[in-house]
Amino acid sequence: MRLGYFTMPVHPLGRDWSQTLREDREAIILADQLGFHDAFMGEHLTDACENVTNSMIFLATLIHETRTIKLATGTTNLAQMHPVVVAVNAAMFDHLAQGRFVMGISPGALTSDSEAIGILDEDRNKIFAEAIDVILAIWERDPPYDIDFPDNRFKVSVARTAAPELGVGVLAKPFQKPRPEIVGTVVAPFSPGVVQMGRRDFHPLSANFLLAKHLRSHWINYAKGKAEVGETPRTSDWRIARTIFVADDDVTARRYGREDARSPYRHYFRNMRAKMKRGNRLYVFKSFREQPDEEITEDWVMDNCVIFGTVNKVVDEILKLREETGDFGELVYAGMDWVDPALAKRSMQLMAEQVMPRVNAAIGMSASAAAE
Repeated sequence: MRLGYFTMPVHPLGRDWSQTLREDREAIILADQLGFHDAFMGEHLTDACENVTNSMIFLATLIHETRTIKLATGTTNLAQMHPVVVAVNAAMFDHLAQGRFVMGISPGALTSDSEAIGILDEDRNKIFAEAIDVILAIWERDPPYDIDFPDNRFKVSVARTAAPELGVGVLAKPFQKPRPEIVGTVVAPFSPGVVQMGRRDFHPLSANFLLAKHLRSHWINYAKGKAEVGETPRTSDWRIARTIFVADDDVTARRYGREDARSPYRHYFRNMRAKMKRGNRLYVFKSFREQPDEEITEDWVMDNCVIFGTVNKVVDEILKLREETGDFGELVYAGMDWVDPALAKRSMQLMAEQVMPRVNAAIGMSASAAAE
C-alpha cells in the first residue's frame, strides 16, 4: 500500500499568509524526503483559511525542491477556468515535472468562489463535465482543431488565425502518454459520480472527512463503472484519505490529536463542520442519511474522523479500516496546520518510517496466510 499526502489546507484565521505558504511547502518537501508517493494540494479563490488560490502555481514552486514525489492538484476546479487554459497549463506543468504530475479535478465546491466569478446560479457540475471533455480532446487531437461537442458551451477552433508553419495555433500536449493520471475527490456516500470515473479511467480519492463505513460504496460504484465498459477495476487505483496523528506517547497523541482546544485536528473539523452545515451538507459526517443534524456535534465528528495514537494503535486502526473497506492502493495522510511544527513533522516521520512498513508487513502476512 502506498502512502500519499493531501492538504486543503485549513489554517486558522489571522495567520500570516506568507508563513502558512512556507509551511505548506515545507510539509511537501518533507513528504518527498520521507518517501510519500504523491502530494495533493487543494485550491480556493475566496477562503482565508484554505488559502492556496491555485494549486498548480503552488506546486510548480516544488518541482525543483523535490525528487520523487508526484505533485497533484487537489483539485483543479474546472468550472472556474476555460478548459484551453487548464489543458495547456497542465501540459506545461507535466513537462516541467517530467511526468511527476497527477491532475486532480472537480467542479469547485465553494459557493463564494462561484459567486465571485459570476457562475453561482449556473450548473457547475455540467460546466465541469463539459470542460473535461474538451481538455481530453485537446490532448488527444492534433491541429487544426475543431472541437465542437453537442450541448457543450466550450468550442475550440483556431481555423481563422492558425499559422502551422510558424507554430501558431498549436495546443500543448502533456509529457505523459497518453495523459497524466486523473483523480477525482469523492465526498458523498454512494456517489454516482464514481461510476463515471470507472467508465473513463479516472481514479477515485475518498475524502478524509467521510465516515469509514461509507468508503466501500465508492469502490462498488467504481467497479460498476469499470464493468460497464468491459474493464477490470484495480484496487491500486483507489486512494483513501484519512486524518491521522501519530505520536511517541499516548498523552501527546490524545492532547494534540483530540482534546486540546488548540489542536489543529479540532480546528480542521470545527471549520469543516461549520462549512458543511452552512452548505446543507452535514450528511457527509452522518452514519445514516436520516441521522438528526443535532447529533453531528464537533465531538461526533472528531470521534468518527480522526485516528490518533502511538504507532501500534495507528497501525491497528488502519488495519481495521482495511478490513472494513477491502483492499485499496493508497492511504492518503491529511495535512493540518502546523500549530506545533515539531509534532507535525514527527507524525509524518512516524507514519512513513514505522506505521506504513508495519501495515504493509501485516497485509503481506495476511495474504500469505490466506494463500496457505
